Amino acid sequence: MSAVVRIKDFRRRAPYLHFTRAELNRLLALYASRVRRSEWRDYAINHSPEAACFMVFASSREQPQFEILKQVKAKSASPHYVVMNRGVKLKQSADLDEALSVFDRPIKLVSG
Repeated sequence: MSAVVRIKDFRRRAPYLHFTRAELNRLLALYASRVRRSEWRDYAINHSPEAACFMVFASSREQPQFEILKQVKAKSASPHYVVMNRGVKLKQSADLDEALSVFDRPIKLVSG
């Protein structure tokens, strides 16, 4: 005899962490201001169960210049934000605006 099962019980996946509309508006406003200054040219967004990532590129053929991550620590439900520059953590905060304050000061290009 057949048993009735709920499809959603079999399709349980870890929910993707995502940016809220307000967070995305803030990130896109920052992106637009940097595009106007010809500093950034492209962006990408990645969502996974562990983090949401907003990446910005100086050129579409390069690695991301900056990554803005939204992560949730396992112990707490509140997210924290990390701003990284090519793998180097620049700032971490529980508030997105505070984490993005790293972009308020002029950033100088240092070639190696």
